[in-house]
Order: sequence, then C-alpha cells, then structure tokens
Amino acid sequence: MHEMSITQGIVEICENSADGRQVLSVTIEIGELSSVIPEAVEFCFEASVRDSALEGTRLIIERVPALGRCLTCFAEFHVRAYYDACPSCGNYGVDILTGDELRVKELEVE
Repeated sequence: MHEMSITQGIVEICENSADGRQVLSVTIEIGELSSVIPEAVEFCFEASVRDSALEGTRLIIERVPALGRCLTCFAEFHVRAYYDACPSCGNYGVDILTGDELRVKELEVE
C-alpha cells in the first residue's frame, strides 16, 4: 500500500511547516487519476499521527475531478482514465487539465 508512505510524507510536511505550533487541520487534494485511494490515506493518517504532536489534527480531503481538453477540437470533458478519446471527435490527443494532483493545499495552525 503506497498510501502509507504518501501519508507519512504528508505528516512530515505538516511537522516541518508547523514550526512547533499545533496543527488544527490539513487539507490535501487528491486527483481522480492520481492512483491514490482517499479512504486509504484517511486510514493511514489516523495511524501515522497517533501518539504524536499531530494527534487530533483534522484531515480534509478534496477530491479533484479529472478534466481533459482535446488537442484537435479543444472540447473539455471528464476523463475517466488516461488515454481516453475525446467524446466529441474521437481523437486521442488530450491534455489533462486537472485530476492528477496529489498535494498539501493548506495547513491550519494555532
């Protein structure tokens, strides 16, 4: 489960950014195409902060839908998987605009 190492990285970012202050909440963005399971990150976060300075920190997960733009007809559409064809013209040349994110968006500290 790679979510545990991802979550440990999130916890490390929180600890380094808080400068000893109590972290009240952390908001992360997880894109639909990121191959990261939000529920697994939630579970791993609870385990990772237990008995630490971050215990009690609220984890907020924002799921980012996958959106693509066709390079031929410029239609924007919901992407279900990488290499989806454009539903308007059938072209496979698609730019992924959103949905592959995995980042710490915000920390709320005391």
